[in-house]
Amino acid sequence: MNMHGILPALVTPFDQAGHVDCATLASIVEYQLKAGVSGFVALGSTGEYYALDNPERRLVLQTVREVADGKGTLIANCNGASTREVIEQIRQAIECGFSNILLAPPFYALPTQEELINHYQVVLDTFADINVILYNYPIRTNVEVGTSVLAAFRDHPRVIGIKESSGNLLRAIEVTETFKGGYQLSCGSDDQALDFFLWGATSWICGPANCFPDQIVAFHKAFTAGDIQGAQAVMRSLFPVMASMEQGKFIQKVKYGCELAGFNSGNARLPLLPLSDAEKAEFRAVFEASQR
Repeated sequence: MNMHGILPALVTPFDQAGHVDCATLASIVEYQLKAGVSGFVALGSTGEYYALDNPERRLVLQTVREVADGKGTLIANCNGASTREVIEQIRQAIECGFSNILLAPPFYALPTQEELINHYQVVLDTFADINVILYNYPIRTNVEVGTSVLAAFRDHPRVIGIKESSGNLLRAIEVTETFKGGYQLSCGSDDQALDFFLWGATSWICGPANCFPDQIVAFHKAFTAGDIQGAQAVMRSLFPVMASMEQGKFIQKVKYGCELAGFNSGNARLPLLPLSDAEKAEFRAVFEASQR
């Protein structure tokens, strides 16, 4: 499986009653397909997977599969606090038609690097027909997918890539230089996307693509065409709104961005609180500026 292009990390819309809004989710997927994205990541951090129960996760996976099936790469995030829970999530994803799995270290347990290698190996031994994309997001898990883990799986045919969300550009350089050819690199640090592609990333798993996919796709098209200045110009126009997202309340701002783009995806689930009127006004200003 080749990870290439723009892969939106989908939001999970909620209706006024707080239920998963499959119709709005389908509309967002169709909107992004029209913009030219290459696939989707369902149930990621932006999708509030941690706040959903299993029936709701199944609804999200089924909706994305039905709308996008055959039109792009599909990846399911299947994180959990234990190996047993992760195996349950992967089994459900497979039942919903997903074979590409995004896996961060189990949160809260704080496994050592040796334990993390064993965790991934157990998953690979349990499921013979999945591809695994490692997910390095230490600010969320407090565990790094370290060099020893990358070395352990660099030649495994079904550990195909890594989403790098540490915010440390040196990690991107390490993946493409130290482990040259061992992993497909996907950008998970939105404000560093241009740098990631310059260092060999092939894809961008992108939360902001929920609300301005046209610009994100335009950036990628310019870069792959060799128009580095054009790609830089797009990123320059997007940087203020992305910087706002990175400063805090990322999920709430992506969801509000969806609203500004015409899709009411509802509020984030507790413990996350809605944006205040002042926060909305501030975000709207940079969002609208990025559309000019």
